[in-house]
Amino acid sequence: MCRAAQKTPLLLHFMAPVMVRWPPFGLCLLLLLLSPPPLPLTGAHRFSAPNTTLNHLALAAGRGTLYVGAVNRLFQLSPELQLEATAVTGPVIDSPDCVPFRDPAECPQAQLTDNANQLLLVSSRTQELVACGQVRQGVCETRRLGDVAEVLYQAEDPGDGQFVAANTPGVATVGLVVPSPSRDLLLVARGLAGKLSAGVPPLAVRQLAGPQPFSSEGLGRLVVGDFSDYNNSYVGAFADNSSAYFVFRRRGARAQAEYRSYVARVCLGDANLYSYVEVPLACQGQGLIQAAFLAPGTLLGAFAAGPRGTQAALCAFPMVELGASMEQARRLCYTAGGRGPSGAEEATVEYGVTSRCVTLPLDSPESYPCGDEHTPSPIAGRQPLEAQPLLQLTQPVSAVAALQADGHMIAFLGDTQGQLHKVFLHSSRGQVYHSQQVGPLGSAISPDLLLDSSGSHLYVLTAHQVDQIPVAACPQFPDCASCLQAQDPLCGWCVLQGRCTRKGQCRRAGQPNQWLWSYEEDSHCPHIQSLLPGHHPRQEQGQVTLSVPWLPTLAADEYFHCAFGDYDSLASVEGPHVACVTPPQDQVPLNPPGTDHVTVPLALMFEDVAVAATNFSFYDCSAIQALAVAAPCRACVGSIWRCHWCPQSSHCVYGELCPEGERTIYSAQEVDVQARGPGACPQVEGLAGPHLVPVGWESHLALLVRNLRHFQGLPASFHCWLELPGELRELPAILEETAGDSGLIHCQAHQFQPSMSQRELPVPIYVTQGKAQRLDNARALYVTLYDCAMGHPDCSHCQAANSSLGCLWCADGQPACRYGPLCPPEAVELRCPAPSIDAVEPLTGPPEGGLALTILGSNLGRTFTDVQYAVSVASRPCNPEPSLYRTSARIVCVTSPAPNGTTGPVRVAIKSQPPGISSQHFTYQDPVLLSLSPRWGPQAGGTQLTIRGQHLQTGSNTSAFVGGQPCPILQPVCPEAIVCRTRPQAVPGEAAVLVVFGHAQRRLLASPFHYTANPQLIAAEPSTSFRGGGRLIRVRGTGLDAAQRPLLSVWLEADGAVQASRTQPRDPEPRRNCGAPAADPEACIQLGGGLLQCSTVCSANSSSLLLCWSPAVPDGAHPRRVFFTLDNVQVDFASASGGQGFLYQPNPRLAPLSHEGPARPYRLKPGHILDVEGEGLNLGISKEEVRVYIGRGECLVKTLTRTHLYCEPPVHAPQPANGSALPQFVVQMGNVRLALGPVQYEAEPPLSAFPVEAQAGLGMGAAVLIAAVLLLTLMYRHKSKQALRDYQKVLLQLESLETGVGDQCRKEFTDLMTEMTDLSSDLEASGIPFLDYHTYAERAFFPGHGGYPLQPQPEGPGEDGRCATARQGLTQLSNLLNSKLFLLTLIHTLEEQPSFTQRDRCHVASLLSLVLHGKLEYLTDIMRTLLGDLAAHYVHRNPKLMLRRTETMVEKLLSNWLAVCLYAFLREVAGEPLYMLFRAIQYQVDKGPVDAVTGKAKRTLNDSRLLREDVEFQPLTLMVLVGPGAGGAAGSGEVQRVPARVLDTDTITQVKEKVLDQVYKGTPFSQRPSVHALDLEWRSGLAGHLTLSDEDLTSVTHNHWKRLNTLQHYKVPDGATVGLIPQLHSGSAISQSLAQSCPLGENIPMLEDGEEGGVHLWHLVKATEEPEEAKVRRSSLREREPARAKAIPEIYLTRLLSMKGTLQKFVDDTFQAILSVNRPVPIAVKYLFDLLDELAEKHGIEDPGTLHIWKTNSLLLRFWVNALKNPQLIFDVRVSDNVDAILAVIAQTFIDSCTTSEHKVGRDSPVNKLLYAREIPRYKQMVERYYADIHQSSPASYQEMNSALAELSGNYTSAPHCLEALQELYSHIHRYYDQIISALEEDPVGQKLQLACRLQQVAALVENKVTDL
Repeated sequence: MCRAAQKTPLLLHFMAPVMVRWPPFGLCLLLLLLSPPPLPLTGAHRFSAPNTTLNHLALAAGRGTLYVGAVNRLFQLSPELQLEATAVTGPVIDSPDCVPFRDPAECPQAQLTDNANQLLLVSSRTQELVACGQVRQGVCETRRLGDVAEVLYQAEDPGDGQFVAANTPGVATVGLVVPSPSRDLLLVARGLAGKLSAGVPPLAVRQLAGPQPFSSEGLGRLVVGDFSDYNNSYVGAFADNSSAYFVFRRRGARAQAEYRSYVARVCLGDANLYSYVEVPLACQGQGLIQAAFLAPGTLLGAFAAGPRGTQAALCAFPMVELGASMEQARRLCYTAGGRGPSGAEEATVEYGVTSRCVTLPLDSPESYPCGDEHTPSPIAGRQPLEAQPLLQLTQPVSAVAALQADGHMIAFLGDTQGQLHKVFLHSSRGQVYHSQQVGPLGSAISPDLLLDSSGSHLYVLTAHQVDQIPVAACPQFPDCASCLQAQDPLCGWCVLQGRCTRKGQCRRAGQPNQWLWSYEEDSHCPHIQSLLPGHHPRQEQGQVTLSVPWLPTLAADEYFHCAFGDYDSLASVEGPHVACVTPPQDQVPLNPPGTDHVTVPLALMFEDVAVAATNFSFYDCSAIQALAVAAPCRACVGSIWRCHWCPQSSHCVYGELCPEGERTIYSAQEVDVQARGPGACPQVEGLAGPHLVPVGWESHLALLVRNLRHFQGLPASFHCWLELPGELRELPAILEETAGDSGLIHCQAHQFQPSMSQRELPVPIYVTQGKAQRLDNARALYVTLYDCAMGHPDCSHCQAANSSLGCLWCADGQPACRYGPLCPPEAVELRCPAPSIDAVEPLTGPPEGGLALTILGSNLGRTFTDVQYAVSVASRPCNPEPSLYRTSARIVCVTSPAPNGTTGPVRVAIKSQPPGISSQHFTYQDPVLLSLSPRWGPQAGGTQLTIRGQHLQTGSNTSAFVGGQPCPILQPVCPEAIVCRTRPQAVPGEAAVLVVFGHAQRRLLASPFHYTANPQLIAAEPSTSFRGGGRLIRVRGTGLDAAQRPLLSVWLEADGAVQASRTQPRDPEPRRNCGAPAADPEACIQLGGGLLQCSTVCSANSSSLLLCWSPAVPDGAHPRRVFFTLDNVQVDFASASGGQGFLYQPNPRLAPLSHEGPARPYRLKPGHILDVEGEGLNLGISKEEVRVYIGRGECLVKTLTRTHLYCEPPVHAPQPANGSALPQFVVQMGNVRLALGPVQYEAEPPLSAFPVEAQAGLGMGAAVLIAAVLLLTLMYRHKSKQALRDYQKVLLQLESLETGVGDQCRKEFTDLMTEMTDLSSDLEASGIPFLDYHTYAERAFFPGHGGYPLQPQPEGPGEDGRCATARQGLTQLSNLLNSKLFLLTLIHTLEEQPSFTQRDRCHVASLLSLVLHGKLEYLTDIMRTLLGDLAAHYVHRNPKLMLRRTETMVEKLLSNWLAVCLYAFLREVAGEPLYMLFRAIQYQVDKGPVDAVTGKAKRTLNDSRLLREDVEFQPLTLMVLVGPGAGGAAGSGEVQRVPARVLDTDTITQVKEKVLDQVYKGTPFSQRPSVHALDLEWRSGLAGHLTLSDEDLTSVTHNHWKRLNTLQHYKVPDGATVGLIPQLHSGSAISQSLAQSCPLGENIPMLEDGEEGGVHLWHLVKATEEPEEAKVRRSSLREREPARAKAIPEIYLTRLLSMKGTLQKFVDDTFQAILSVNRPVPIAVKYLFDLLDELAEKHGIEDPGTLHIWKTNSLLLRFWVNALKNPQLIFDVRVSDNVDAILAVIAQTFIDSCTTSEHKVGRDSPVNKLLYAREIPRYKQMVERYYADIHQSSPASYQEMNSALAELSGNYTSAPHCLEALQELYSHIHRYYDQIISALEEDPVGQKLQLACRLQQVAALVENKVTDL
């Protein structure tokens, strides 16, 4: 399980200096020399426990041993993290709901429980380890430090005073071992956790030894009135020399819901906690404290920062300021009653205890520095101690530690992702200088971040491992630069040791320039600033001086030395200058090939440490000479080295070493000498004559030389050398001396005849003195050999050549261009032949001219001036273009205008020469545009446009434009047609067509091109095809005829074999031929990237229908994309078909007809159906698309399945189709054509001979039989025709009905959306009428009550005293309910009583919800415990039944809890779509008639509420007077007229309701006047005021049926003016009865009482009429036709469909709002689902269906269905019966969507289920996705949930009926008082807490009884 990891070296290796003999690269040796000497490796160690969760880490300071507290284990580790011992601590049989027990029977719910370590402390005095786990209520034990497996103390039967640690994982427990003179004490602080933790104080002093270790008996305890009110969450505990400090988070008392950060202080010697003082901490602008550490003089705190606390900030609180703040709070509470100088409360006594701040003498704080019995405690300061953030981090911080070292403060921060950050704290800011990943990514670092005693290592704890991390990893930095760049404040560069070290590890760190620190401005790494000299000749030794600033000072007997590579030389130091001697020649390495020097590393060494280093070069002058062959002297004296040249001996030397008597040319670096530098070298400066040398003519070369005085005394023998191709030519030379030191070298005359392939050939030339001693060339010298014949093919070219070449056109023999002297004078041609024109292009042009004409030929002039005015075209001038002219060969000229039809040759006349005339003629022709095809195309472009006309092949530069956009021409341009492809256009519309011929433009004005909107594809089917293709695909959309050549294409990924069989990649725009028909597109073309594209051309049947055939797909190719191409518009098949991709199926396989083989005929018997077997027959085609042929006849396909095809053959054998003897059986499936063999029809057998008499008798009998059959047939036909007519009438009726329903649905939806838009604008002003939170909670807690059920009872006279006592008792009951044990016992006892009904359970649960609303965390904990009990109960029965109903108190508690937690979600998210759905339903219902008596409506979703009659009605708009004049007082103020929509069939009460709805549409329903308190008055003219009512004397009564009055009855016209006036009389008995029994205007059928004489009321239909439907159904169609309203009543069910379609959007929006996780899911939902997941895992429930049912029952069915069915629980609205019935259908749909069973419907299913049969599967997917997304989201943390609950708790604290709720609750307790008392007395923990006694006290006070308690 656990292992101790081996050492992992932090540094993989060190680069130690290795002594080698001159390495090949100096830089490598330099790095080697700079590397530090070998050091002991600083190791990092790790201990890992992969299968165990580690909780805490403790360190025994003196021993260095580490102790790890883990789940079920304790580990003892050495300082190097080697495992020394292990102790097993769990799992154990336990339950957090039970006190520690010996007999498991004492705790039936106990089970095997993991024991997480909650507290781990070391007692140095007793050498003991204190370990407290979560089991057994957090009791502790002690173990021996030397061996943790040895237990020293373990309580056998611990009392509640020994419950130390929190018994819930995740609730922190912190503690300190405090030494005192006589004994060690234990200070422990813990958060609120567990069922039995209410009596355990948050902070207690406990004894470590004595009769009861860990007991707080007789010691200090932080007494808290109600721990749950504060909910302390502890972060850390620390101690200095005098005090202990506890850092924690908590909220204030009831009035303060928000959490704050605090630090508390207690004197170490204060065993009674009299000195307890706490003050708030605030890190400015940040959240709550997450981790803390007490550093010397400073308290460091890491606070949450950023949105949702996802970041962190570090703040430092100086202990001086913290102490002053605490002393100020203590002083004010001791001496000033807690009031500051301003009178405001700055200190108080917290935690709800009875103590208060007092006014003791002013010296009391000094007299009692640690408090006393009479001083107030615990003290809480109100003024926070604030600090500015030192540092911000992007991850939350979970651990803090700090180290004071070398005078610097270093902080270590561990974050929740497993990263450790090292921070340098200086100058009031923090700087992260190093971060490293310690634990696995995402594994938070534990707060137990410990430093070892030496301060050199840090121990880091994560969930599964402990790591030892070096505090400073200085040795990992190999050189000074990296050491200082790391900016580790603990590291610096120790110069003389040559390594990065801590300051204490550098022996001379106190001396200047010895230890370099990155944070000191004057810290610079030692380096060699300069060298003198910078290089040295390799042949001699010399001294080098190094300039090294900031060089440390050595002792007298110490020295530096220089290392030139591996040669050492003693160094002489004077200040910053260091002198060293270079190595001898044999110690210098050889020069690398091709170089004149070698560079070696030069290091200044101290002992074996390189202090500073650079490179140093040794040069070799002789190597320079060898490398510079062309100019050795110039290279020698011009180099960067100090080299000189000996001209006579031709040597490059260093120093002054030329032979005696020989002049020296010195280096250019020398001064004060005359002969120095390259200018003094003997050299050839250049050619004295022309550098051009003609081939074939003997030429003399002369070169200019100087500085030849250096050769005086030597034989003057000179030679010229030319490097010809393939040979080195030597020419003897003589020297001609001229003035000064210059001269001329004359090379011997020579005739050059090289083989030349170019006009000019450059040849290098140089001079030698003698044959070996080369003179330097001052620059690169060349002579250029040229041949006149090369590049001059004609006379004009020859004469145009450079005159310096001397080329002439020579007519001797073969005419050619030659060097002048080579041509006899008589053969020289001074005048060139006439121009010759070879070609002219183009041959046509527009009359406007401006066409660029190209003339090709020879002798077309020598220069442009020759031809500038020499060209004419068809006798018209043509202006040559200078930039395009090519000598003698090409003229490009621009034509001049000429009349249309002008034609003639091209003429070039140069000066006096005869003109050149072309054989081709140029014609001026006028291009004409005639027509355009097609006339329109899509806006996206891509249309292949054909422009027809005449003479379109005019000129060569033709371009087309459509609407200003270029239209690229598809070559070639034909005489009568130009084809181009359109470009995209910004907007649709007309676009002019323009063609440009050179400079001439032609517009097609008569027929512009029309850009249409791009085609839109909205449907494509079918979506499958065989690979053979050819299946007809119907594509529907808009603008489909706009595309010229629509294609259906498929991209295929083909293998090599398929690609090889296909065509080569082709040009996407193939070249056309004029006159040839357009080629069909290739079936498949090769694209790039190994793709193949196969296409078919579609045909546009209409603008809305496109017919395409699926392309064939080769075998071995895999379809990747199927798409439509409509010119430039590409649409994927899936986009066109609504998301359905196109699928290719394998080609069908059919077996031959004959079992004997495909060649053998199949014998077909007359009348037989052909059955063809095969495989995959219907995968890619339908029955209607298959064609089967027998010869020339067709076999009609009757049935097509996957494996069979049945067809009906022709009756008689058809003719063969292919000339064969028998007709072939062929199956055609798209492109797949399968021949299955010949078919042979068998002849019918001939009839046998039959006697004549028998034939006559048979004939007579047949005649009689035929007559009878004819008679029956006539009768049958008559009946059939009648039935057919009836059937056709029904079909017509149904078709008309279907069309009507569709149109009506669309119209209704449009009207509804308009109304909803108006409603949305109204809501922006008035808002959604949400109930206030109090009313909402009352209706949720106590449904079914008209008002609040807990009304305070009026107090009688003299009851004040008794009520005060009762109130005191109820307050004690409230406190008693805060005991979790009491509350759980109370609930279980009540539920066990047989007479405690389900209604009682719900009522008590709601009372508890109300009483505990201010403590929602506590209520949540209770609910969580009860849910766990409920799950355990159902697991052994049927788990799926859990939470199905509200039968237990916990189920009602869960309902109330959800109602509270989701109120904000309702208001912010789900409320708006829910309200819009409600209003949409209400609007739709009101648009149709509603029967006021039966309650049935024309517009509904509920078939039981459907009005199945045709009621004629008309909508009316009434003008309602609103304002002071509405009540009849004319002229008393301004009157507004508000329009109101009603129906003429509405009763007067219905009219009033609609009028009130529209007049008061922005007013909540509860604030509107009652409909029964107002009368409707019709005002017709000035005097005509008529009060309308549902029944009056004008009501129509017939046969004991009285009809309610309607607007139609009163003949109220459209636009009438009405007013609402207060009722002045009570009305008739009928109206009153109707109002009472039908308050919402709708009711079930009713009969009036005897006062009306047995008269029945009716409105639209009489209640007894509708059952007559059964009779109507049995009548014939003919009988039903006269009564249209009675025809097929089921037809009226289509009204349900119309209503459903109209409301569908609002239903979808509502479900989406409830089930969407696009916005954050309410934390309560996530918490509840996590709890259910946890319960399922705990009980081993792996069935996902069970968990789905639990979540559905707990949230969706429990809360959301209730909200859907009862909007009045959320909004202040009136819900009519019809709206309620529709909401019931929608709620049932929601319920069906939440089930996991398959939703099956049939003909017998209820209509309500059939309505949403198609939508329910989609809603089911939404539910499943909702559950899955919540499950995958990050879990809701305990702190986040508590924070949210705390915020909610404040919403109901001011409830006016809390005492009444307690009184009501007590009445239930009183009913079962004895049983409850017995249960409390039987519980051992209840006995210890005296719960029964406290309840008896409550009873005595509430009932005002005298008790002896």
